[in-house]
Amino acid sequence: MSRALRKQMFSMMNLLEKANRTLKANLTTKRVNEDGIRQLLSECQEMAIAMGSELEMIYGEGTETVHKLEDYCESLYQMTQVLHNPEERRATLHNLTGQIKQARKLLGGQIPDRREVVFLPYKASMWDSLESVWKVAEEDEDCDVYVVPIPYYDRNPDGTFSKYHYEGDEMPDYVTVTHYENYDIQKRWPDMVFIHNPYDQYNYVTSVDPRFYSTELKKRTDMLVYIPYFVLGEVDPEDDRAVEGMAHFCTVSGVLNADKVVVQSEAMRQVYIKVLTKECGEETRGHWEKTIVGSGSPKFEKIRRTKKKELEIPKEWLKIIQKQDGKWKKIFLYNTSVSALLEHQEKMLEKMKSVFHVFYENKEEAALLWRPHPLIEATISSMRPQLWADYQMLVEKYRKDGWGIYDDSPEMNRAIALCDAYYGDGSSLVQLCQEAGKPVMIQDVEIV
Repeated sequence: MSRALRKQMFSMMNLLEKANRTLKANLTTKRVNEDGIRQLLSECQEMAIAMGSELEMIYGEGTETVHKLEDYCESLYQMTQVLHNPEERRATLHNLTGQIKQARKLLGGQIPDRREVVFLPYKASMWDSLESVWKVAEEDEDCDVYVVPIPYYDRNPDGTFSKYHYEGDEMPDYVTVTHYENYDIQKRWPDMVFIHNPYDQYNYVTSVDPRFYSTELKKRTDMLVYIPYFVLGEVDPEDDRAVEGMAHFCTVSGVLNADKVVVQSEAMRQVYIKVLTKECGEETRGHWEKTIVGSGSPKFEKIRRTKKKELEIPKEWLKIIQKQDGKWKKIFLYNTSVSALLEHQEKMLEKMKSVFHVFYENKEEAALLWRPHPLIEATISSMRPQLWADYQMLVEKYRKDGWGIYDDSPEMNRAIALCDAYYGDGSSLVQLCQEAGKPVMIQDVEIV
């Protein structure tokens, strides 16, 4: 249970103790206000039942604390029956006082003073944007940590939901996963919630389940933290034109609703503050200065920790990577982005065919590891349906021919650690490869 719920429970317990004192004061007067006492007894019973229901939902039925609250409710009922008998009133009042004291003691033992932290990834391939923070929370003995992968949907061209996705079974095996149907965030009220999807209903290609929009999560935690699933090329905060080009990253729902936003650098923090202050008014600058934190992206931390010699490489990959003498070929990570395919369409497909031809001709010395953006399927089938069939045919031919690697796994960091160089579209992978010390070349769609 979160500290927020613990605090709520003990606040309710304090109210019951206060009600007992009020009851005692009213019952010792010469003229007993019977109607007022009955009303107070009814309110105490409602509160005790609410507490018991909350505890049963989280800890199950049959806990000692719930049993003691049930005893308390029975004594409240008995009090309504003995209001005209001073001796029995005193005995019942004594029971009520003792039962609340015992319930408080049991509650303290049942609910330790611990922080509850929940991570809500939606795509397993983007878990690296949260992993290093999760590791710190996992190692904190005062934290109860939950990883709750949330479902998402592709959108039809008209914006309605189509295909359902859940990637909890694709998370790393060292991460303990809780199914989203088994974690009621509204009831548990976690102390901290971490998200990496900021778009809410404003993503026209995919959408997380609306229950997990940042507008909803903000109502159910004291600390909503957004960490972008991507990293960007650094820009100078004093370059107004460059800052303006960043605005659409800074004004999404996840940023606006979060209590903290963790970005990749102090320079990027200044960019966010500048954009948000311009968008929301100069009087909000202080708020954004407290909200935006430039402590670095966990994606960089994941890259630094991933070592080539520790990788588990699929056997079918090794067949492509190794030469006949057992030595390794040079491995090129080829990344194709959603935006490039949307912008250039058929021309982009021709460019990809050209790239494949060049690497096929040099397959004895170079191995191509093609890693398309994980949202290409959802995006192209929704926004460029006429292009989707041709793209599928290209993918199927590449995979069937078998001379290159096709990587659609969640393990982006494996591909980066494994490769000798990067080639492809501009994307987050560029910054990550640079962080890993890999040479980078951006492809030009005009050169075929």
